[in-house]
Amino acid sequence: MAAQLAGRHIGVQTLQMSFTGNPTQRWVLLVLLSGLFGGLLQALHFPAGVLLGCMVAAIGLSVQWGTLNLSKPAFVMAQAVLGCLMAQSMRPPALSRVLAHWPLFVGVNLLVISAGGLLGWLLVRRKVLPGTTALWGIAPGAASAMVLMAESYGADMRLVAFMQYTRVVIVTAVAAWVAHLALSVDALPAVQQQMPAALHLPNVAATVLLIVASAIVAHRFALPAGGMVLALVIGTTLQSLGLLVIELPSWLLTLAYASIGWSIGLRFTRAILMHAWQALPMVLAAIAALMLLGLVLATLLVTLAGVAPLTAYLATSPGGADSVVVIAATSAVDAGFVMAMQLVRFLMVLILGPRVTAWLATR
Repeated sequence: MAAQLAGRHIGVQTLQMSFTGNPTQRWVLLVLLSGLFGGLLQALHFPAGVLLGCMVAAIGLSVQWGTLNLSKPAFVMAQAVLGCLMAQSMRPPALSRVLAHWPLFVGVNLLVISAGGLLGWLLVRRKVLPGTTALWGIAPGAASAMVLMAESYGADMRLVAFMQYTRVVIVTAVAAWVAHLALSVDALPAVQQQMPAALHLPNVAATVLLIVASAIVAHRFALPAGGMVLALVIGTTLQSLGLLVIELPSWLLTLAYASIGWSIGLRFTRAILMHAWQALPMVLAAIAALMLLGLVLATLLVTLAGVAPLTAYLATSPGGADSVVVIAATSAVDAGFVMAMQLVRFLMVLILGPRVTAWLATR
């Protein structure tokens, strides 16, 4: 019996060493697990099933067998695809709504950002995390930009990444679950509203050209989340002027969802988790408080502005803009409203985040 157990243990160790030392095998395993989890969630009609499945597979593989490196150009390209997806919903009526109700969009997002700053300050005061790490780690939105900027301001980049992507994972999973429940109750289809009946190749070619150009410029000048921002701004402008019709084939969206899910999941390593284990309860409490504030603001939007409940919840959800955009695009909601709210917050965090965090850190 002991010999059998020893044999099994040696076999497991051999398998782990094999996957640890061979990146190609780990990528094959990641793709297979992503297909399994993503396909299962898609079969259950979960919004953003591909993204969630790839994210879960990447977390498990990264923690068990070590990190894999998703190429930077691929990630920037995926961001550009999501930027075009956002621009597709930002048609003139949606833009007019943002301009007509700009105090609502700015006010809601200021409350979320302020709450994040307060929670980060409390974590620093209680010495849960060192230095300014908590302030950078809890900032709602623009996760990749906050991680990149944190190190320049003396924060622990590993812990900032842990806090940011833990928040993104939890908020994304909960938002997808809420959307799934809402769609189940209302008996509405979870997808297909973004999929045109027939693709026009010239429009697809023009959209792909915009994606590639945005990704190249963003990568060349190292712009934080530049692929998404450039594709969104240029795509929205050209679409409003009638110079471009954005069309995204389903296979391209699937690849983008998978890349975003992998980029989130692969950042979780055993070393980061062990390093942050002691702070985890307080970090989870701060994330829960931020999500609760989002729920309160969603309730106010429903009550005072007449916004549909699921639309309001996704619009105020303090997750990463890219993941919430995917959920909104695959749910029966007002995608234009959700994407506009997330876009305004994303830009506000990108512009104000470093300045507000640095100001709080000095105090």
